[in-house]
Amino acid sequence: MKRIFVICLSVISFSFACGQISNKENLINENGSTIFERIKTPQDFNRVKINDNSFAHYLRNLPLKPHGTKVRFYNGIIKPNFWVYASVIDIDVGERDLQQCADAVMRLRAEFLYNADQFDKIHFNFTNGFRVDYSEWMKGKRIVVEGNKTYWKEKTTPSNSYKSFRKYMNIIFSYAGTISLSKEMIPVDINAIRIGDVFIQGGSPGHAVIVVDLATDTDGNKIFLLAQSYMPAQDIHILKNPNDKNISPWYNLNFEGDLITPEWTFKQTDLKRFEN
Repeated sequence: MKRIFVICLSVISFSFACGQISNKENLINENGSTIFERIKTPQDFNRVKINDNSFAHYLRNLPLKPHGTKVRFYNGIIKPNFWVYASVIDIDVGERDLQQCADAVMRLRAEFLYNADQFDKIHFNFTNGFRVDYSEWMKGKRIVVEGNKTYWKEKTTPSNSYKSFRKYMNIIFSYAGTISLSKEMIPVDINAIRIGDVFIQGGSPGHAVIVVDLATDTDGNKIFLLAQSYMPAQDIHILKNPNDKNISPWYNLNFEGDLITPEWTFKQTDLKRFEN
């Protein structure tokens, strides 16, 4: 009787587990080539409306590498923990160990502004507080760092080429990070979350992840997608939700306590926003 009972119980448990899996929504469209196309919203949720010319629109429509693509480090080595991410954003990581967590956030912000010809809005601070405006870089000026002293110096002919822009970003990656970026950004109440906001903890190390999409239901509940790079520098990727596989890679805003992501834990008060 014991053996029969155990077998029956195992069958019941297996059936229940299978039922749970079969009831889970498939939120990934493997043929989608952008975040908007690849990642579907759960039932009863709809993406928030956004302006076509906004940073939010840029992030929501970021191109993705083919489904199943592995995240690679800057040196070509595959990131070993595949369970961290759902999709890989199709943007280069560079050939040096520079574009890490906060750097990826700054890269996405700067790429949007560069493509929108909003060059005057591209600026970031070094960790020592020195503000580096791309509009100055365009004039042919370059940064000189001598110990704790940092200043501009006329060094080359003016240029606004994309190659020059990427060199500017590499300088930013070299001398800025989570500490400087967290000081630049303004705090945001968690309930006012928007696409483009950043969960960030300044430190050595610190970490930062960026909200790349947002959806709501008729009751006002919100869910969001997160993207990150990490250490060492690696492809920017969409994070899975380790706490709720039923809606992963979406995260529910109604989380209690800390925001737990695959490789970092944030507090609700860590949410910040670019000021302009």
